[in-house]
Amino acid sequence: MIREFRPALSLVIFFTIAMGFFLPAVFTEVAQALFPFQAGGSLIQQDGKVVGSAVIGQNFTGPTWFDTRPSALSGTDAKGASIGTPYDDSESGASNLAPSSAALLATVKTRVDAWHKAYGPGPVPADAATASGSGVDPDISLSNALVQAPAVAAARHLPPDSVTALVNRMAYHPGLGFIGTPNVNVLQLNLALAKMKATDTVSMK
Repeated sequence: MIREFRPALSLVIFFTIAMGFFLPAVFTEVAQALFPFQAGGSLIQQDGKVVGSAVIGQNFTGPTWFDTRPSALSGTDAKGASIGTPYDDSESGASNLAPSSAALLATVKTRVDAWHKAYGPGPVPADAATASGSGVDPDISLSNALVQAPAVAAARHLPPDSVTALVNRMAYHPGLGFIGTPNVNVLQLNLALAKMKATDTVSMK
Protein backbone atom coordinates (compact mmCIF):
# COMPACT_ATOMS: atom_id res chain seq x y z
CA MET A 1 0.00 0.00 0.00
CA ILE A 2 2.86 2.40 0.82
CA ARG A 3 4.32 1.67 -2.61
CA GLU A 4 1.00 2.66 -4.22
CA PHE A 5 0.63 5.89 -2.24
CA ARG A 6 4.25 7.00 -2.69
CA PRO A 7 3.83 8.38 -6.27
CA ALA A 8 0.68 10.29 -5.32
CA LEU A 9 2.26 11.71 -2.18
CA SER A 10 5.38 12.66 -4.12
CA LEU A 11 3.27 14.53 -6.68
CA VAL A 12 1.34 16.35 -3.95
CA ILE A 13 4.57 17.50 -2.31
CA PHE A 14 6.14 18.46 -5.66
CA PHE A 15 3.19 20.51 -6.91
CA THR A 16 2.67 22.10 -3.49
CA ILE A 17 6.25 23.39 -3.54
CA ALA A 18 6.23 24.27 -7.25
CA MET A 19 2.80 25.91 -7.47
CA GLY A 20 2.50 27.16 -3.92
CA PHE A 21 5.97 28.62 -3.41
CA PHE A 22 8.27 28.55 -6.44
CA LEU A 23 5.97 29.91 -9.18
CA PRO A 24 4.42 32.67 -7.01
CA ALA A 25 7.93 33.78 -6.05
CA VAL A 26 9.00 33.85 -9.70
CA PHE A 27 5.89 35.75 -10.80
CA THR A 28 6.35 38.24 -7.95
CA GLU A 29 9.98 38.92 -8.89
CA VAL A 30 9.14 39.28 -12.59
CA ALA A 31 6.21 41.59 -11.85
CA GLN A 32 8.31 43.77 -9.53
CA ALA A 33 11.02 44.00 -12.18
CA LEU A 34 8.72 44.82 -15.11
CA PHE A 35 5.87 46.65 -13.35
CA PRO A 36 7.23 47.92 -10.00
CA PHE A 37 4.47 50.52 -9.48
CA GLN A 38 1.59 48.11 -10.07
CA ALA A 39 3.25 45.18 -8.26
CA GLY A 40 3.85 47.39 -5.24
CA GLY A 41 0.16 48.19 -4.87
CA SER A 42 0.05 51.28 -7.12
CA LEU A 43 0.86 53.40 -4.08
CA ILE A 44 0.71 57.18 -4.46
CA GLN A 45 3.13 59.26 -2.42
CA GLN A 46 3.17 62.92 -1.51
CA ASP A 47 6.11 64.52 0.28
CA GLY A 48 7.59 61.08 0.85
CA LYS A 49 4.47 59.67 2.51
CA VAL A 50 1.98 57.18 1.09
CA VAL A 51 -1.41 58.87 0.76
CA GLY A 52 -3.33 56.17 -1.06
CA SER A 53 -3.44 53.75 -3.95
CA ALA A 54 -4.28 54.48 -7.57
CA VAL A 55 -6.57 51.43 -7.65
CA ILE A 56 -8.58 52.12 -4.47
CA GLY A 57 -10.77 55.22 -4.36
CA GLN A 58 -11.12 57.63 -1.47
CA ASN A 59 -14.18 59.56 -0.39
CA PHE A 60 -13.76 63.26 -1.17
CA THR A 61 -16.49 65.62 -0.01
CA GLY A 62 -17.01 69.36 -0.27
CA PRO A 63 -17.15 71.82 -3.17
CA THR A 64 -13.37 72.31 -3.32
CA TRP A 65 -12.74 68.72 -4.43
CA PHE A 66 -13.71 66.62 -7.41
CA ASP A 67 -16.40 64.18 -6.34
CA THR A 68 -15.80 60.46 -6.57
CA ARG A 69 -18.30 58.03 -7.99
CA PRO A 70 -21.19 57.14 -5.65
CA SER A 71 -20.52 54.16 -3.39
CA ALA A 72 -23.20 51.74 -2.16
CA LEU A 73 -21.10 50.33 0.68
CA SER A 74 -22.85 50.20 4.03
CA GLY A 75 -22.27 49.02 7.58
CA THR A 76 -23.88 49.28 11.01
CA ASP A 77 -23.47 51.77 13.82
CA ALA A 78 -23.12 51.03 17.53
CA LYS A 79 -26.88 50.52 17.79
CA GLY A 80 -27.01 48.10 14.87
CA ALA A 81 -28.63 50.54 12.46
CA SER A 82 -27.53 50.47 8.82
CA ILE A 83 -25.35 53.41 7.78
CA GLY A 84 -23.49 54.31 4.62
CA THR A 85 -19.74 53.67 4.66
CA PRO A 86 -18.65 54.99 1.26
CA TYR A 87 -15.17 54.01 0.13
CA ASP A 88 -14.46 51.91 3.22
CA ASP A 89 -11.37 50.07 1.98
CA SER A 90 -11.96 47.20 4.41
CA GLU A 91 -14.81 45.95 2.23
CA SER A 92 -16.04 45.90 -1.32
CA GLY A 93 -19.44 45.43 -2.90
CA ALA A 94 -22.53 46.90 -4.52
CA SER A 95 -26.17 47.37 -3.59
CA ASN A 96 -27.17 44.22 -5.51
CA LEU A 97 -30.47 45.89 -6.38
CA ALA A 98 -32.14 44.97 -9.67
CA PRO A 99 -32.73 47.65 -12.35
CA SER A 100 -36.44 47.37 -11.57
CA SER A 101 -35.90 48.06 -7.85
CA ALA A 102 -37.86 51.02 -6.53
CA ALA A 103 -35.15 51.63 -3.92
CA LEU A 104 -32.48 51.81 -6.62
CA LEU A 105 -34.55 54.18 -8.75
CA ALA A 106 -35.14 56.43 -5.73
CA THR A 107 -31.42 56.44 -4.94
CA VAL A 108 -30.51 57.35 -8.52
CA LYS A 109 -33.09 60.16 -8.52
CA THR A 110 -31.59 61.53 -5.30
CA ARG A 111 -28.12 61.49 -6.84
CA VAL A 112 -29.37 63.21 -10.01
CA ASP A 113 -31.07 65.93 -7.95
CA ALA A 114 -27.91 66.45 -5.89
CA TRP A 115 -25.84 66.67 -9.09
CA HIS A 116 -28.12 69.33 -10.58
CA LYS A 117 -28.00 71.30 -7.34
CA ALA A 118 -24.19 71.25 -7.31
CA TYR A 119 -23.42 71.63 -11.01
CA GLY A 120 -26.55 73.05 -12.63
CA PRO A 121 -28.97 71.71 -15.24
CA GLY A 122 -27.99 69.41 -18.04
CA PRO A 123 -27.25 65.73 -18.68
CA VAL A 124 -25.85 63.82 -15.72
CA PRO A 125 -22.94 61.43 -16.43
CA ALA A 126 -23.93 57.83 -15.78
CA ASP A 127 -21.10 57.34 -13.30
CA ALA A 128 -22.35 60.30 -11.27
CA ALA A 129 -25.75 58.68 -10.72
CA THR A 130 -24.82 55.01 -10.35
CA ALA A 131 -22.46 53.25 -7.97
CA SER A 132 -19.71 50.91 -9.10
CA GLY A 133 -19.70 47.19 -8.47
CA SER A 134 -16.80 47.48 -6.03
CA GLY A 135 -17.83 50.57 -4.07
CA VAL A 136 -14.21 51.80 -4.16
CA ASP A 137 -13.86 52.86 -7.81
CA PRO A 138 -10.80 55.16 -8.05
CA ASP A 139 -11.83 56.78 -11.35
CA ILE A 140 -14.58 58.90 -12.82
CA SER A 141 -15.28 59.47 -16.48
CA LEU A 142 -13.59 62.38 -18.23
CA SER A 143 -17.01 63.87 -19.01
CA ASN A 144 -17.89 63.71 -15.31
CA ALA A 145 -14.70 65.53 -14.28
CA LEU A 146 -15.09 68.18 -16.99
CA VAL A 147 -18.60 69.07 -15.79
CA GLN A 148 -17.31 69.40 -12.22
CA ALA A 149 -14.30 71.53 -13.18
CA PRO A 150 -15.95 75.01 -13.33
CA ALA A 151 -17.64 74.55 -9.93
CA VAL A 152 -14.43 73.28 -8.30
CA ALA A 153 -12.51 76.19 -9.84
CA ALA A 154 -15.03 78.68 -8.46
CA ALA A 155 -14.86 77.14 -4.97
CA ARG A 156 -11.06 77.39 -5.01
CA HIS A 157 -10.95 80.80 -6.71
CA LEU A 158 -8.96 79.33 -9.60
CA PRO A 159 -9.25 80.12 -13.32
CA PRO A 160 -11.81 77.68 -14.78
CA ASP A 161 -9.72 77.18 -17.91
CA SER A 162 -6.74 76.12 -15.78
CA VAL A 163 -8.72 73.53 -13.85
CA THR A 164 -10.27 72.20 -17.06
CA ALA A 165 -6.79 71.98 -18.60
CA LEU A 166 -5.59 70.07 -15.54
CA VAL A 167 -8.42 67.55 -15.95
CA ASN A 168 -7.61 67.02 -19.62
CA ARG A 169 -3.91 66.68 -18.90
CA MET A 170 -4.47 63.99 -16.24
CA ALA A 171 -7.04 61.99 -18.23
CA TYR A 172 -6.34 58.40 -19.17
CA HIS A 173 -7.45 57.63 -22.71
CA PRO A 174 -8.53 54.25 -24.14
CA GLY A 175 -5.75 51.74 -24.74
CA LEU A 176 -4.98 51.35 -28.45
CA GLY A 177 -7.57 54.05 -29.00
CA PHE A 178 -10.62 51.88 -28.36
CA ILE A 179 -10.16 49.75 -25.21
CA GLY A 180 -12.12 51.40 -22.42
CA THR A 181 -13.32 54.99 -22.07
CA PRO A 182 -11.54 58.24 -21.10
CA ASN A 183 -11.32 58.52 -17.32
CA VAL A 184 -9.55 60.40 -14.54
CA ASN A 185 -8.11 59.08 -11.27
CA VAL A 186 -9.81 61.20 -8.61
CA LEU A 187 -7.08 60.90 -5.97
CA GLN A 188 -4.34 61.91 -8.40
CA LEU A 189 -6.48 64.74 -9.75
CA ASN A 190 -7.29 66.15 -6.32
CA LEU A 191 -3.65 65.93 -5.21
CA ALA A 192 -2.63 67.92 -8.28
CA LEU A 193 -5.49 70.34 -7.66
CA ALA A 194 -4.32 70.95 -4.09
CA LYS A 195 -0.98 72.19 -5.42
CA MET A 196 -2.56 74.78 -7.71
CA LYS A 197 -2.63 78.46 -6.77
CA ALA A 198 -4.97 81.18 -7.98
CA THR A 199 -2.33 82.44 -10.40
CA ASP A 200 -1.48 79.02 -11.84
CA THR A 201 -2.16 78.04 -15.41
CA VAL A 202 -1.89 74.49 -16.73
CA SER A 203 -0.86 73.66 -20.26
CA MET A 204 -2.62 71.02 -22.35
CA LYS A 205 0.60 68.98 -22.83
